[in-house]
Amino acid sequence: MSKILKNITQAEVLSLKNCVACAEGQVVSKTLIQNDGVGITLFAFANGEGISTHESKGDALVTALEGTGRITIAGENFTLKAGESIVMPADTPHAVYGEDNFKMLLVVAFPEKI
Repeated sequence: MSKILKNITQAEVLSLKNCVACAEGQVVSKTLIQNDGVGITLFAFANGEGISTHESKGDALVTALEGTGRITIAGENFTLKAGESIVMPADTPHAVYGEDNFKMLLVVAFPEKI
């Protein structure tokens, strides 16, 4: 049987924040799954690093795993701390910035193909 989730240990209790490491001056990502319906990616933002404003065709659920991040959605800023989540709606400009070393889990659900 082939694995659907990649780059992550299976059948073992994990702390997701320990599955990706911050690197000075970088945004590090680890893709766990990417297909037409869903994307799941772990991110680690070094202090002061970010992803500039962009849009996605799917709704994106962000869950903070460690540190503090600033999420901007349609020009409005939100502060996200470990254990908190926010949805970035599809087709809406958004950006992510690490207020300090910030780790997050991103789950994007894409609309069904017609």
